Amino acid sequence: MDRAEKQDLVAELNASLATMGVVVVTRNLGMTVGQSTDLRTKMREAGASYKVTKNKLAKLAIEGTPYASLSDLLTGPTAFATSTDPVAAAKVAVEFAKTNDKFEIVGGAMGATVLDIDGVKALASLPSLDALRGKIVGLIQAPATKIVQIIQAPAGQLARVISAYAEKEAA
Repeated sequence: MDRAEKQDLVAELNASLATMGVVVVTRNLGMTVGQSTDLRTKMREAGASYKVTKNKLAKLAIEGTPYASLSDLLTGPTAFATSTDPVAAAKVAVEFAKTNDKFEIVGGAMGATVLDIDGVKALASLPSLDALRGKIVGLIQAPATKIVQIIQAPAGQLARVISAYAEKEAA
């Protein structure tokens, strides 16, 4: 990789990190190509990405982003799991680490807040952004549904009374 390609890679990684909601720093200690492909597939399905870069280039890329404090975690064979959803990358990384002993979570960051391993696991236990949106919509919609049911209840009772009188007269 020549100097121009390295500069392009650093600029691309810097631009993508500036828009991410969370960055999880991982260490892959001898993962096979199949395992890496499996991890990348799971990340893509969750709306996240997984990028292995040289530590020197990664340190250059995080300069000027909210994730500059992660430079201390970049030792050994590391990689970034990133996503705009603050939960997606952490959730996939934690689940993958449970089933693969060659994959280790080093730490991460959510904006300027640095997370240790326990912080990343706690973040992974939270519901996803879509699940939270669904809950909010349900909470907003529930009172309106109850109001409609209450308003319709007297009309329904009146209809049943009239129907009962009609059946009584017909019999």
